[in-house]
Formats: sequence, C-alpha cells, structure tokens
Amino acid sequence: MLLTITTTHRPATDLGYLLEKHPAKCQSFPLSFGQAHVFYSVTREESCTAALLLDLDPIGLVRGRRGGDGPTLGAYVNDRPYVASSFLSVAIAQVFGSALNGRSRERAELATTPIPLKASLSALRCRGGEGLLRRLFEPLGYEVAATRSSLDERFTEWGPSPYFAVEVSGVRCLSELLSHLYVRIPVLDDDKHYFVGDDEVEKLLAKGEKWLPGHPQRDLIVSRFLKKQRRLMRDALERLMGDDDVDPEEKDEERRREEEAVEQKISLNEQRLGAVVSAVKAATARSVIDLGCGEGNLLRELIRDKELTHIVGVDVSPRSLEWAHRNLHLDDLPDRQRERIKLIQGSLSYRDERFSGFDVACVVEVIEHLDPARLPAFERVVFEFARPRTVVVTTPNCEYNVRFENLPAGRFRHRDHRFEWTREEFQGWASRVAGRFGYAVRIVPIGPEDPAVGSPTQMGVFTR
Repeated sequence: MLLTITTTHRPATDLGYLLEKHPAKCQSFPLSFGQAHVFYSVTREESCTAALLLDLDPIGLVRGRRGGDGPTLGAYVNDRPYVASSFLSVAIAQVFGSALNGRSRERAELATTPIPLKASLSALRCRGGEGLLRRLFEPLGYEVAATRSSLDERFTEWGPSPYFAVEVSGVRCLSELLSHLYVRIPVLDDDKHYFVGDDEVEKLLAKGEKWLPGHPQRDLIVSRFLKKQRRLMRDALERLMGDDDVDPEEKDEERRREEEAVEQKISLNEQRLGAVVSAVKAATARSVIDLGCGEGNLLRELIRDKELTHIVGVDVSPRSLEWAHRNLHLDDLPDRQRERIKLIQGSLSYRDERFSGFDVACVVEVIEHLDPARLPAFERVVFEFARPRTVVVTTPNCEYNVRFENLPAGRFRHRDHRFEWTREEFQGWASRVAGRFGYAVRIVPIGPEDPAVGSPTQMGVFTR
C-alpha cells in the first residue's frame, strides 16, 4: 500500500525536516507486520513529494495468529497487502511519529503552520462509498478527488469495487493531515487488524480532540474506530463532549452574569440584537441562519419578523440547542410558526451543506470564541461554501474595554474569549475576507461611541 504526501510550500524540501526523513535517502523500518519504506519521488524547491510504502508479510501475519481451527485460504488471499487500512495508520504513527505529534527539531515553527498539502492513497476501501469519503474529509475544508476501481475491467457486468484511488488536499498543518488520515483510514475501511481496548479510546481522543466533537459524522467515526464496542463508544463520546456535562441553564446563567456585569449600564446586548435584526431587514431576507445561536436570543427576535419564512439556529452543543428549544417555546407554537424555525447541531469549523441556501447568515459574538488557528476554516465554511447573500458578524471592540469600570485592565469581557480585536484589526480582517471571497463590507458601530476608543461592539455587514 502506498501513501504519498506532497507540498508546494517554498522551499518545498522543508517537508524532509517536518517528516524528519532525509530527502536524499531511501529508508526502511521494520514493523511487526512487515516493512515500511520512505523515499522521495520529487525534491524540488517548488514541489516535494514523500512516499510511505508499506510491504506487508501476509504469511507472517497468518503464522502469528493464535487460536481458531487453523488458517484458511482467505487468510492468505485478501486485500490487506494492497489497500490502506489500520496497518497504514500504525505505520504512520511509528514512522512519522514526530510529525504526527506536531514536532520538528529543525522547523519547529513550520510544524505548527498551515501549508498546502496533498495526500494520495493508491487504494482505499470505502465502506459507504464516495459519499462517506467526502462527508468525512470535506467538513474539515479538504478538497477530495476519488476514482473508483472496477472489480474486473474484463467483466464490467460485475460492477464497481469498494476501492478508490483518493486524493485529499488543503492548507493544513502536517500534524493535522496525518491525524486525520490516522483516524479516517480505518474508519473508511471499517476494520482493524488488532484488538481494540481502552487504549484505543485514548488514541482517538488524542488525535481527534480538536476536530471530532463538532464533526457532522462524529458518532459514525467513533463507532467504527472503536469497532462498535458500546462501552468504549460511550466512554469516548462522554469525554469528547465533556463541556456538555455542565447544565446548560447553569452555564448560560453564568455567562449572562459575567457579561451583564460588564455591559449592564448600556444594555449592550439589546442594542446588538437590534442592530443585527435591522441588518437582516435591510437585506430583504426571506431565510436566515444564526451560526452559533446559543440559547436562542437572536432567534427569539427573528421569529417576530413575519417576512422570514425559514429560520435556522446552529450550535455545536446539543444541550445548548435543547435550552434554546425551551427558551423559544417551540412546543407551544402553532404549527405554521413552528415550521418556520429549525435547530440543528453543527460546528462552524466544518463544511456543512445544511448551512447553504440562506439569504443571510448571522454570526453574533462568536468569532472571538474560536481559536485563531481555526479562523481560516470558519472563513471558508461561511464565505466560500455556505455563501449567503449577506453575512452579519459582530465582535467586541477591545479598545472600549477601558471604559468598563468593573473590568480589570488586560482582561477580556468573557473568560472564554480567545481574542478581542481593535477597530483596526477587525477592519483589516473584514477587508481581507471580503476581498478573498468576493464580498463588499461595511463596518457599523454598535453602542455609545466614545471619541477616543469608539463603540463597545463592532459589526461587519458583508454583501455580494
């Protein structure tokens, strides 16, 4: 089985430092099930390709088995030596261990920098077909190319095989790409060659904690990776969604206390929601999606607008959505009203077809809760893939923080904020995003304006 990794980052030969394998050498590594060979097929400044070739010993695998009534013909004659499987995941972990864990002695900074990467698998069994392949990779922003093989070119009536030649490409850290391959290859293959126990949960959490909780196919990934063992699946899901163990009402009440303690004198939340609703009305929208709807405060305002026929709220936390459901009294609404609004679970870091087709997308006080490294993924999800006619984004203006008497110097307004931007920083980000994705943008201040530090909230209205 063959895996190749290509980059066009310049100098592309830095890939050798990231993988910690010299481009001028062909190296071999003994594994318990065969040999792994690493070599470079292209080593130019503008492009570099590293290959991991796995040579399995099928006879040795059969001889090493214990128990049973002895080997059958199927044990010797199968697809394991030729297709990507859990054997390849193990090889990635053992041969590219430093890169998988995001370490590089010579290029430490580059190891944590997103660069253009393409991974190619010569043969991968996809239990679920090309559709599942795309549903696993595309939500993370990858471009996927897949070519299906026939069972036998001489006998076309036999139909297609479950095997695909696969290419996935995107701008990612190398460690992220390797982690995604490590988890997804055995998930697509839907098999593992070794015993799956409690340590497999630890592997899944280590490789998936940053992207798996909000992935649309999270449950399927967990199920297949852990070979459908219910106890292990339950343990993994509980730990992945650990934040949801907090009572959402208690969590939301805590958040309200913190932010209201800062903003109560100017009723900033009401002004913010009013500005967003006005932007939605100005867009003459019939459909709107609230990305990061939380407890449903904006949805409660939007549902009063009879011109809106389709309203969707999205949040990563299922329990927060339950709270929004109660807060909006959806069960008590007349049928016609209830049909206008829908709540769905999803993440703003992953491409999701359900986000598409709306006139307006609202992202209210959300981006500052994202890790800066996830912003490029968020940008593509909203502005490239969902691509509504209008996008409304609000975020704090950190310059105004000095006007809040009860906010200590240097503190963000909420302890979960990953950053808070100045007016210049937000303007720069908004202009860059608008230019990249074909939008125009105008910046609107929200709240009382101070001549020195501006308004407490800044809103970007993107239109195309």
